[in-house]
Amino acid sequence: MTRTARPALGTFIFFAIAFALAIYFTFAAVQGDYGLFRRAEIDAEARDLAAQLAIVQADVAQMENLTKRLSDDYLDLDLLDEQARKMLGVLRSDEIVIR
Repeated sequence: MTRTARPALGTFIFFAIAFALAIYFTFAAVQGDYGLFRRAEIDAEARDLAAQLAIVQADVAQMENLTKRLSDDYLDLDLLDEQARKMLGVLRSDEIVIR
């Protein structure tokens, strides 16, 4: 009698489960909440936010400069004259307006 060797069903199930788990963890490492693609998105968002922060910091520095120049401790007469003319719409008689 010849008996053909067949792989055991338990061995097949073990390797099928191991393969399924390997596929799942590989997918989670690439696509998951903490995966490679999410990391790339977070890095890109961080670069965008850093650029926005630089713009906002420049605006704040400019506003601080203008505020300082109009303060009581340091009065810039040219800036005061410019702001008063802008707000009141006043011109001197020897000025020409170009629009």
